[in-house]
Amino acid sequence: KYTKFSICYYWINSLGQKISIYNKSDVPIPSGAVNKTVTIPYDHRFVLLEKTSSTGTYYCEVKWNDMQKVGKGVFVLARGTGYIDTSYGWEILVTLTVLLAALSITATALLLWKRK
Repeated sequence: KYTKFSICYYWINSLGQKISIYNKSDVPIPSGAVNKTVTIPYDHRFVLLEKTSSTGTYYCEVKWNDMQKVGKGVFVLARGTGYIDTSYGWEILVTLTVLLAALSITATALLLWKRK
């Protein structure tokens, strides 16, 4: 009775709409896993599912003949621009310039103080 199940991945967007990502029926339970908790990994690459954003709560749902289980869900904040690597070039240049200026002023002050 429980040897096969169907699995569904979906997300609920900011408008409360349920949007299906992946469905598979008749998934067999892995061998040796009878009466045990089974973890079946599923990798999903995020693509913009809507033109605006893929932000929302993502769920996994498993159905047997007379039973249904839904995961707790994972909230994902997706942005269309992606990750932008921060450049520290200007910060390093300004820090180095300030450090050299401070050393130059200190050296000049010491030379003038030594002359007196």
